Amino acid sequence: MKTYLITGGAGFIGSNFVLYLLKRYEDICVVNVDALTYAGNLENLIAVENDDRYHFRKVNICDTRAVDRLFEQFDVDFVVNFAAESHVDRSIETPQVFVNTNVCGTVSLLDAARRAWELDDGSYGSKKFLQVSTDEVYGSLGVDGYFTEDTPLDPHSPYSSSKASADLFVKAYGDTYGFPFNITRCSNNYGPFQFPEKLIPLIINNALHGKKLPIYGDGLNIRDWLYVEDHCKAIDVVIERGRLGEVYNVGGHNERTNVAIVETILDYLSCNVNENISRDLIDYVSDRKGHDRRYGIDPKKISNELGWMPDTPFEDGIKKTIAWYLENKSWVEGVTSGGYQNYYKAMYGDRNRLSQGEDR
Repeated sequence: MKTYLITGGAGFIGSNFVLYLLKRYEDICVVNVDALTYAGNLENLIAVENDDRYHFRKVNICDTRAVDRLFEQFDVDFVVNFAAESHVDRSIETPQVFVNTNVCGTVSLLDAARRAWELDDGSYGSKKFLQVSTDEVYGSLGVDGYFTEDTPLDPHSPYSSSKASADLFVKAYGDTYGFPFNITRCSNNYGPFQFPEKLIPLIINNALHGKKLPIYGDGLNIRDWLYVEDHCKAIDVVIERGRLGEVYNVGGHNERTNVAIVETILDYLSCNVNENISRDLIDYVSDRKGHDRRYGIDPKKISNELGWMPDTPFEDGIKKTIAWYLENKSWVEGVTSGGYQNYYKAMYGDRNRLSQGEDR
C-alpha cells in the first residue's frame, strides 16, 4: 500500500486531488496536512472524511517538529506539496507571509522527508517529492510563444517569486543530496471548490447577486486555463512515471483574455439562470501592480514522455464549473460568510487533539 502525504489538501487543487486519488485507487493511504488558513476548507472533503484510507492532520508545514512527527507516524511514499499562499493581490500587501509558507514551509518539508527517507547508502528507495508550482514563475510572454521547461525563471510578483524560490530549493536538494523530486508548473486552474476571491468563482458569485464585476486594466491579460481534474491526472502521472529531477509543464492551450472569461460566464448565466444578468455589470478598475500580460504553457514534454493530455475543453469545463457553483450555493455562502471555518472545530476538534497526542 502506498502512502501519500498531501500538504494543502483542504485547499482548492489539493482537495480535488485527495478526492481524485481516493476514487482512482483502492489500496492507498492519504494523509491530508493543512493549517486551515483562510482558503483551507474541510467541507470540500465531507465525502471522504469517514474513509478509513483518509487521515487529516491540522499542521503548519513551517512547524518542523510537527512535520517530523508525521513522517514518524506514517511510512510516507510520496509527498505532494500543494501548501501555499497563492493569491497575487495578497502577496503584494503581505509578501512576508508568502515567504514563510511558500519558501520556509517547503524547506521544512524537504528536510523532514530527507531525514525520514535517506538510506545508509545515501539513496532514497522509491520515494518521491512532488512540488506543485505555477507557470507564473516564468514571468510574462509577448504575443507569441509559450513557456517551456527551459524558459528562464523571471517572476514579477511576491507570490511568483516565492514559488520560484521554493522550486529552486527543491532542485537544490536534488543536486546536493540526490533527493528524489519532480516539479510541475501548471497554468490557471478552475473547477469545484475554488475560493471565491479568484476570477471565475468571484464572477459567478457577484453576477448572481447583481454586484459589479471588477476587471483589471483593459481586461486583455491572457491566461491559459486548465480544468482542475485534468491537473490532478497530470500530477498522478508525474508521480507514477515522471523521470526524477525533471520539471513538467502542465497546460491545455486554452488561452483566454480575462474579459472573454467574464463575458462567457455572464452570457451563460443570462441564458440559463437570469436574463437580467448582463455585461453591464463589468467594471474596469485600475490595473494590478506588476500584472503579467500573457501566460501560455507548452505541454509537449508531459504529453510526449508520459502520455498526458487534458480531457476537458474550456467550453465544457466552464459550463461544468458554473453548474457546480449553482448546485452548491450553500458551500459558496459558507465560504463568503466565513462560516466554513467553524466546520473543523465542530467535526475534527476532539479527533485531531487525540491524533496529535498520539503523535507526541
